[in-house]
Amino acid sequence: MYQQWEITIPELTGDEPRNAYIYVPDAAMVDDGRRYPVLYMFDGQNLFRDADASFGKSWGLLEYMTANNVPLIVAAMECNHHDEGEPCGGRLSEYSPYDFDNSQWGSIKGRGQITMEYLVNEFKPYIDEHFPTLPEREYTFIGGSSMGGLMTVYALMAYNHVFSRGAALSPSLGFCRQDLEALIDGARIGRTLLYMDYGSREMRRIKTKQLFGDMTARLITRGVHLTSRIIPGGNHSEESWEKQIPFFLPVLLYDL
Repeated sequence: MYQQWEITIPELTGDEPRNAYIYVPDAAMVDDGRRYPVLYMFDGQNLFRDADASFGKSWGLLEYMTANNVPLIVAAMECNHHDEGEPCGGRLSEYSPYDFDNSQWGSIKGRGQITMEYLVNEFKPYIDEHFPTLPEREYTFIGGSSMGGLMTVYALMAYNHVFSRGAALSPSLGFCRQDLEALIDGARIGRTLLYMDYGSREMRRIKTKQLFGDMTARLITRGVHLTSRIIPGGNHSEESWEKQIPFFLPVLLYDL
């Protein structure tokens, strides 16, 4: 089952509507007693259908989940499509937990915490009320790519009491690096599983390779059960991330 509806996030974009999306296993329609883990994801418009995707190509997640009968609910919200300089900010602002400066976009006001507060306190309770979820931390996951991957790492650390597992594909770890490292070093975390990857075409710079290695080591040191991959020929695109679905879903569903 796949549904799409409109929501508003007043703290970010006032009464402007944006879409929310959910996939629920078809088995839930015939088995009223069964409940499922939930994967919350960023950039919901890019996940399920090409017709909704920002650049015309989605992850094809609806087709994959349906064809493989994956026992997992996936819930997501559309990103902010405004320019960064507008009063309500843009995607980088909503998906950055901290302020940062960038040579291309200038000074970005990080509003990722506001995004997470809405997800945790408004969106998740709605999903738990209306769909057959397992609402406990053990069964609540977070995932995304690029800035959504950065938010995934942030959410696992800052909201570890809510999320136990995550998938960060091509995460934008270079933005606000020092703040993120401080968060990882000081976070109180329970048993946590994380899948994190980069495409080999994204790692041509020595600086990027060092960043990925440093973050990997830092997370492992904190006790995170980390699955880390370099994808041969992988790049920063929905087409590449789609190919990783068979790799990160087993990490999220391991031993459940």
